[in-house]
Amino acid sequence: MGLFYQHNINGGTKVAIWRIEEDESFFLQKVPLKANVSHPYKRLQHLAGRYLLPELVENFPLSEILIADTRKPFLENEQYHFSISHCGNYAAAIVSSEERVGVDIELVTPRMYTIAHKFLHESEQAYLHEWEYMSKVHLELMTILWCAKEAVYKWYGNGQLSFREDMRLCGPVVFGSNDWIQFPFEFRKDGIVPLTIRARIFDPLVMAYVTTDETIKV
Repeated sequence: MGLFYQHNINGGTKVAIWRIEEDESFFLQKVPLKANVSHPYKRLQHLAGRYLLPELVENFPLSEILIADTRKPFLENEQYHFSISHCGNYAAAIVSSEERVGVDIELVTPRMYTIAHKFLHESEQAYLHEWEYMSKVHLELMTILWCAKEAVYKWYGNGQLSFREDMRLCGPVVFGSNDWIQFPFEFRKDGIVPLTIRARIFDPLVMAYVTTDETIKV
């Protein structure tokens, strides 16, 4: 079994990571292949991500998943809110019966340096500068900021966002004793909405997720 990590966020929300060790036939036992995914490896990632949904919520209606114009998967009746991510041999999913959610995972590689200018605000560059003397942590935190913004993008679900301007770190990062790292964010599309991103560093990847607090409606 490829379950790499699972976390119960609250009574109605769960997140998990699957390490893909199986072939396509394993996932096709439970997952209907509706999407036109021609590349075999990407199809395997696609299947693994959806396979996780009923692992988190029994009887998750996989056959009822629709795809929005923004490429966001959703259920028409919003019985569950969910988000899926994959990278390398890993897939992640978050499911909630109560609130909108977003999740992203990313392998920690130097590739992040080549795209940093596309998603880091000047204030975030200044924050990361404080960690440059610790190269490994510096790269991990940069990767988490990318994951955080990808998670917020999925949480929002309507596209048309600037990764540099519309989603920003806005306060001190809190490193918890339970290995979770808390990032205070501002979502700045048509106003300012405070969000809390939670992230973890694994080997060889990082994960970030966001949920809508019950007091926040956008």
